[in-house]
Amino acid sequence: MKCLANAFAVFVGCLWVCLPVIGAPSSQVVTLEQAISLALQNDPWLHGSELKQDAANYRSAAARAWSNPKVSVGMMNLPTNSFSLNQEAMTQFNVGVSQLLPRGDSLSIKESQLKIEALKLAQLRNDRKARLKASVSELWLDAYLAQQTIALIESDRTLFEQMAEVAKASYAAALGSTRQQDVIRADLEIIQLEDRLVSQKQLLESATAQLSEWFQSYDNEPQGYSVKSNFQPQPFSLTDSLPSIKLASPEAADISSYAREQMAQILVAHPAVKALEQKRKVFEKTTELAKQQYTPQWGVSANYGYRDDMPSGQSRADFFSVGVTFDVPLFTKNRQDKEVAAAIADSQAVKTEKFLLIKQMLSALEVEVKQLARLRERQTLYRQGILQQTNEQAEASLTAYTNDDGDFSEAVRARVAVLNAQIAALNIDVEALKTVARINYFFAGTESEANHGNFETQTNAGVR
Repeated sequence: MKCLANAFAVFVGCLWVCLPVIGAPSSQVVTLEQAISLALQNDPWLHGSELKQDAANYRSAAARAWSNPKVSVGMMNLPTNSFSLNQEAMTQFNVGVSQLLPRGDSLSIKESQLKIEALKLAQLRNDRKARLKASVSELWLDAYLAQQTIALIESDRTLFEQMAEVAKASYAAALGSTRQQDVIRADLEIIQLEDRLVSQKQLLESATAQLSEWFQSYDNEPQGYSVKSNFQPQPFSLTDSLPSIKLASPEAADISSYAREQMAQILVAHPAVKALEQKRKVFEKTTELAKQQYTPQWGVSANYGYRDDMPSGQSRADFFSVGVTFDVPLFTKNRQDKEVAAAIADSQAVKTEKFLLIKQMLSALEVEVKQLARLRERQTLYRQGILQQTNEQAEASLTAYTNDDGDFSEAVRARVAVLNAQIAALNIDVEALKTVARINYFFAGTESEANHGNFETQTNAGVR
């Protein structure tokens, strides 16, 4: 028993020092930077938004043009008894043209309104990009967490299988204090590890399936969109290095100096808030357009009437007419006044939308900042205490068992505690990065976020 236990202890020590990082076998490795780049490149929404902006710009150019002139051609005062053109002096062939002039400055206001609408689409596109960065980062990190958890479990499964073999050999040889329940406990731990492994594989497949949505490109063909995949849905794997996502605003993570007023000023520059501001300006232009209804709309017209010669051959003079038309907005109480009031109310309503969005973003940002502070505290606890102490406890339990001075179940529980601590530390590291990605979304309008996109990587040695 002593020799067998010592041999097992040597094996465990070697396995513990040389613990490999086991990744999913794949010929395609996707980094976080690549995932974000592909998502931004292959998002049809962004392409559609650019087309809508082009359409708004085209409409703004067209809005400045006058309406088409109207031409009329007709016969006037044709006698019905003979339908002769020269019987009556009033009979004439008439050609007229009329042009309706724009009401006040309505055309320039409409042009400006559509240009503002185009700028709003650009801000919505910036907001979409910021959301995509955060969303894809979370999906990638979910997949990474599952992949590395699988690696930890598979590594420990080999260790538990060796422990089960030693326990069975000791029990069969009736050496030491190994009992049947120790053998059963060892087998049970292996089965439970298999269950956790299957569960993590399920999470990995789900996360990679969601992530692969952003790896699909499309070709804009005349008959429609043809979907193509840059990466096969399965298999592809992620890097074995945990990325280090930098905070777009490092001072925002300092919970002790967190100031809602300062954050509110920063959030005013956020693309989503700017889009609402552009929407408010659109309604302001709607108000200006409504006020133009108080201005008369003018129109000019000209007509030429050709008359045939008299039956005697004497020439008749042709007629020319010119005129001006305009409407008189006298009854404004139930139309123009109400339209202006409605436009003003719409503009004020958008202001409330803007204030509401800023309040919601402030609250969400504060939640994320506080969560990041607590996650960093937990990272310190695990790195400076929990991981080291669980490892020492596992080694001490194993030493006691190999010297016939400890319980096999205690040695197993200590090893399970080490695995759980490793997975918990990995979860905390990943959740901290996901929180940073969500925080960076709120700083999408800052200059630092505009230059953001540099990711550093670190090895998993500290986590493992």
